[in-house]
Amino acid sequence: MAKKINVTPLHDRVIVKPDAAEEKTAGGIIIPDTAKEKPQRGTIVAVGAGKKDEPVTVKTGDTVLYGKYAGTEIQIEGQELLIMRESDILAII
Repeated sequence: MAKKINVTPLHDRVIVKPDAAEEKTAGGIIIPDTAKEKPQRGTIVAVGAGKKDEPVTVKTGDTVLYGKYAGTEIQIEGQELLIMRESDILAII
């Protein structure tokens, strides 16, 4: 689990720590850096308060799936993170 960060997203935005990219395929083939895909799974690190009529449904610590190109990459306290709207999250797993 990532350590607590000192940033609070606004409204319906969340901050996600992406999982590491796959190093091997299911068959054991090692994937080179140039062929790795961007991960589509991560852990919620911080959650905004939500909109006036729509509370946020995810909470800190949830593992989520999100779109391949969802969010904006940011770097906070040396960590690579994504900030995105809650609507960009496809599922909680």
